[in-house]
Amino acid sequence: MTLAPIPAQPRNPLHGLTLEAIVTALVAHYGWAELAERIPVRCFTLDPSIASSLKFLRKTPWARDKVEGLYLFMLREIRRSQGAP
Repeated sequence: MTLAPIPAQPRNPLHGLTLEAIVTALVAHYGWAELAERIPVRCFTLDPSIASSLKFLRKTPWARDKVEGLYLFMLREIRRSQGAP
């Protein structure tokens, strides 16, 4: 039995990104305060850190989905502000 190679995902902006890279980019773009407003979870509001956020997000699929969605929204915002189609 041969396993088929995993197809590349050139159109998926999340492909190859770690959760840590996503959270770090969101914090750099929005800051902890605005991130906590957009996604009101304790790991962003109460003594926030990358480590505590990663621990929570890895155990909580619905919150991870929200973070990934906000990351995609952020990428679209950046592209629009740069005038790219």
